[in-house]
Amino acid sequence: MPCDQYDLAIIGGGINGVGIARDAAGRGLRVLLAEAGDLGAATSSASTKLIHGGLRYLEHGEFRLVAEALAEREVLLRIAPHIVRPLQFVLPYERHLRPAWMIRAGLFLYDHLGTRAFGLGGDRSSLPGSHAVALDAEGYGAGLKRDFSSGFTYCDCFVDDARLVVLNARSARAHGASIRTRTRCTSARRQDGEWSITLEDENGGQRIGAKALVNAAGPWVKSVLEREIGVSVRGGVRLIKGSHIVVSKVHDKNHAYILQIPDGRIVFLIPYEREFTLLGTTDTPIAECGDRAQISGEEIAYLCGAASRYTERPITAADVVWSYSGVRALYDDGTLDPSAVTRDYHLIMDENEPPLVSVFGGKITTYRKLAEAVLAKLSRWFPRRGTWTDIEPLPGGEFGAADFDGLLTDYKRRYPKFKVQWLARLLRRHGTLAQEVLGRARDEADLGEDFGGGLFESEVRYLKANEWAREADDVLWRRTKCGLYMGPAQRKRLEAYMRTEA
Repeated sequence: MPCDQYDLAIIGGGINGVGIARDAAGRGLRVLLAEAGDLGAATSSASTKLIHGGLRYLEHGEFRLVAEALAEREVLLRIAPHIVRPLQFVLPYERHLRPAWMIRAGLFLYDHLGTRAFGLGGDRSSLPGSHAVALDAEGYGAGLKRDFSSGFTYCDCFVDDARLVVLNARSARAHGASIRTRTRCTSARRQDGEWSITLEDENGGQRIGAKALVNAAGPWVKSVLEREIGVSVRGGVRLIKGSHIVVSKVHDKNHAYILQIPDGRIVFLIPYEREFTLLGTTDTPIAECGDRAQISGEEIAYLCGAASRYTERPITAADVVWSYSGVRALYDDGTLDPSAVTRDYHLIMDENEPPLVSVFGGKITTYRKLAEAVLAKLSRWFPRRGTWTDIEPLPGGEFGAADFDGLLTDYKRRYPKFKVQWLARLLRRHGTLAQEVLGRARDEADLGEDFGGGLFESEVRYLKANEWAREADDVLWRRTKCGLYMGPAQRKRLEAYMRTEA
């Protein structure tokens, strides 16, 4: 088997893996990333879709993590304005759960932790500060029981998590990285001063060589260490399953809710894809991670019950139109409560030649800082080069955070025969790259087959050619969320198309 040579090989195509690949390739390293399935198909597309500091982490003393995440919130708003956008949250107040002074103090910290006053970020956040609200004013209590009369509001950001993964992978490739999906690492061994790595895909096996190896396999990080790499490691991994459900929208306003639950946890109700509300998440310890996590009946009942404590219209299992689950591989810090286990990333460095870095934990919000930390760990082996990923926009995000409305206005002018709502959805997925999807199309008839749900053949072909989409689920639930608007027959038609047009 021929042996291609790389500076850095990365196992795992979730947000951490692609973030590391992007950073390393932009510093001039020869990079290969191998992902056994689709990009972001496991944990990274199963988040609560938030770029946030994590308000509840303050209660667990995670001040450094929250501060770093809040500073990163500003960075991601700047470099990915098409897929990251501000979102207002309302927290209904319940005196018996947390006293008002504690909430006010927490929100004050949250407003300021990511700023230069704490050694991070700018002078102030670009998002509005928190304040108390009357829930019967300006629709702040829309969809809630009238029992709740007061609360607090603050701002965080919504993100299309799966697209964040894909766009980082596209940027990495643009800087020279080799991104290989549906490619499994079956063996990695130290040999003659480098890593000898065997990869397998549908065409068979290949051996590559690399000067350094990063294990970013997410829930499989420890099993890859022990089985494919043959290295034992101290400390463990806590596998925590988080599940979400999607129901018809709870209210017509644009804000989300953060709900306090009597067991001490919180549940989010987030406006989702215009017509729906996203509810999550659970924290369920599991012993091992299979190929795909599945929501349980108990988790559905928990989320429905938690939301129904607050909502005017009870939410039941019959209301669920879609659900998804992911497994977070958290570093085992000995905490018994699954909700209190640190979400901070933990890097384990094996400095034997050649070097190996394994990634435990982390939040989607701080993936970029995690990547910088990995490259800092490897700086002894590679020439030190400056950080850069906080400056260059991700593909399609060159228009600036405050200018999405201007971008949409421009596209409405250029494509007057397309529905404005459809154009807005396309721009939220692709930003300035929407031009490549549309090409010379003048109306819907020029976009090829209409699969339903706002999905046309032109975009499917684009996703296959440019974004590693191979199967229907890659398109329906990750590159787009058009599956929410499609019936079973329409989804099956796309499945057939993806098979025949491979």
